[in-house]
Amino acid sequence: MTEFDKIYRDIVTDIYNNWVEELNERTWYKTKIKTWIHLNLRVESFPVLTLRKIPLKLFTAEQIYYLRWEKELDFFQKFSRIWDDFMEDNNTVESWYGYRWRNFFERDQIDSLMTMLKNEPSSRQWVVITWDPNSDWLASPKKKNSPCVPMWVANIVGWELNFHVVFRSSDVMLWLPHDVAWFALLQHILAQELGVKVWWLHFTISHWHIYENHYQQAKELINREHKHNEINLNLPKDSFKRIYNDWENLVQEIFENLKSQYSPLPSLGKMQIAL
Repeated sequence: MTEFDKIYRDIVTDIYNNWVEELNERTWYKTKIKTWIHLNLRVESFPVLTLRKIPLKLFTAEQIYYLRWEKELDFFQKFSRIWDDFMEDNNTVESWYGYRWRNFFERDQIDSLMTMLKNEPSSRQWVVITWDPNSDWLASPKKKNSPCVPMWVANIVGWELNFHVVFRSSDVMLWLPHDVAWFALLQHILAQELGVKVWWLHFTISHWHIYENHYQQAKELINREHKHNEINLNLPKDSFKRIYNDWENLVQEIFENLKSQYSPLPSLGKMQIAL
């Protein structure tokens, strides 16, 4: 198995077999929970799960769209409708990561991050914020979605780009493989633009869980074995610059590169979002 396959299967096994089950009052599903896990991934090999089929074009399109600044879903809906459950009547998502990173706080955090990483690569202050304490905070009115990633940190050590991503919550069966892949893609795109290598992708997650409507699929995945070579992402030239005016072709080129190396086990069947 690939390195990520082993790590992911161990996580699912641990949560499913060893941790607390309780009723989640938002979704009314029973949920198996583990609090606080730290995950370390070396992303020079690209971490795409092969123990079940992951939709490669979905996470690719999602991350390319995050690097744009819109909250409108028009472009992303050409590739997937998974965010439709969280959209407002005007076809926007208020907690959309890219909008929060590049527009919401009246500044472009990604542009500032790239400028400062180029000018001060040894700094330890490169924090990107998604969480808005005015609308996402404890006593705020409930809404369709709040960011699962409140913040992430980038740093360059030894001319290698590292990420530390902080999750408040993670749906392990449905979303975790997807989130790992799109953050790894983000890391590769920024590293290419900076002229450095990628190295560590760290995830710290406060609340890891498996919903009861995914229990059967979790049991099947725990028993899966798969021989698969590590996957290497070969990014198209100038990927960061192309997000502004050539994003659809960029999505297709990244997808084709990954698809040519990807031979996963069959799907575990459709997994419903717990809303």
